[in-house]
Amino acid sequence: MTDATERTGASQPHPTEPSATELRLIDGGGAPGSSTVIRLPGAGPVLVPVDAAPEPDEDADDDVEMIPLSDPDITGVELAAVEAVLRGALLSAGPTVAAFEAAFAAYLGRRHAVAVPSGTMALLLALKAYGIGPGDEVIASPYSFRETAHAISLAGAKPVFADVEYWSGTLSPEKAEPRITPATRAIIAGNTNGHPAAWDRLRALAERHGLKLLEDSTEAIGARYQGALVGTFGDASVFDFSQPFAITCGEGGMLVTDDIDIAMHARRARSHRLEERASVVVGSTPPYQAGMSEMSAALGLAQLGRLDAILERRRTVEHLYYRHIKSFEGIKDPYTGPDVTDVNWFLYLVHLGNRFSRSSRDAIVEDLRTEQVHAAAYSQAIHLQRHYFDMGYRRGDLLVAEKLSDRAVALPFHPHLTEDQIAFIVETMKDASINVGAGAAIY
Repeated sequence: MTDATERTGASQPHPTEPSATELRLIDGGGAPGSSTVIRLPGAGPVLVPVDAAPEPDEDADDDVEMIPLSDPDITGVELAAVEAVLRGALLSAGPTVAAFEAAFAAYLGRRHAVAVPSGTMALLLALKAYGIGPGDEVIASPYSFRETAHAISLAGAKPVFADVEYWSGTLSPEKAEPRITPATRAIIAGNTNGHPAAWDRLRALAERHGLKLLEDSTEAIGARYQGALVGTFGDASVFDFSQPFAITCGEGGMLVTDDIDIAMHARRARSHRLEERASVVVGSTPPYQAGMSEMSAALGLAQLGRLDAILERRRTVEHLYYRHIKSFEGIKDPYTGPDVTDVNWFLYLVHLGNRFSRSSRDAIVEDLRTEQVHAAAYSQAIHLQRHYFDMGYRRGDLLVAEKLSDRAVALPFHPHLTEDQIAFIVETMKDASINVGAGAAIY
């Protein structure tokens, strides 16, 4: 294999550092064999082939190698971007983070973006910026990643869970409203598994009660509701860039908002710049030291530039799944709700029918893993996890979320899956559902 420095020419002396106006997002398109130029602040232009990433081995023995649940879409573009940063003088608190923030805000059409190490930290900073803390309550979904609720607890506030819509899995505005009390300060809603929430109804609910509406768009980047991109509906919106999300930079997150005061508060709580050491205003509050590294930002910036191509490849995998799974008796078409323009699935979920229990779902997952298919339960109902169980929540409190959590199976979903692998996964899933003696799965 050609050495990376030989391939990119990065070992050559850098030309004059490009200005901010010369920063270019990476073009994710282009025919195989074509090249693209990336420019990162503080580094020279790097020419990389669009199709530089190693392709999956079509002859790989699926009986030996585990088919992973996720596998990041990383190409030579990302490798070159990170290498360019590593050859520079700044690995933290540098211009690449600012470039990623500017590009991400521009992509969404939001005024401000603040890069942080995780979506949890992004949400924590948002809550803190709105002054939400001890004595306050925040409405949240129990059918989500636990990190969302963790951020509420870390802020010192109390998460109050409301049940979800059965078909979309998103927070139900009608079920959230009775949970609102005089102590409620905000509603946090997510776009579950890539499906946008009912944002018009959620916004009406928030305005009716004078609450902040926070959006967790981690699972649905690129999805649209009533024609608008997710990430544009919340007073503040957050994204996480860890694996297995569509855009990944290993670990990372972003807070976006149109409110400059919220953005400034988040930046000062994130970290303090060297020149701010003597500032009385900035120094009045200790920061979390929660900045994003230049390497992570370079990877994220490269991925953002290829986002359309990444999502298109994921849609191809989705269509291949549907081609094979539609012969699976009882499976219905993936649900798309009213006013939803585009859905970008985060994982390929199969919802098992009423004849399945949580234990039989777990048995199916174990059967799949025995056959070298890495499947997983999509979500464990958050209100039944120990920290929240200790707050008084019990099984039976939120029936829809519990039913979905008990019966959802996440199958491998990433751009490197071949059609043969997908056919094998679906056939193995069929066999596993028969093995547990409960019949066919029902979406």
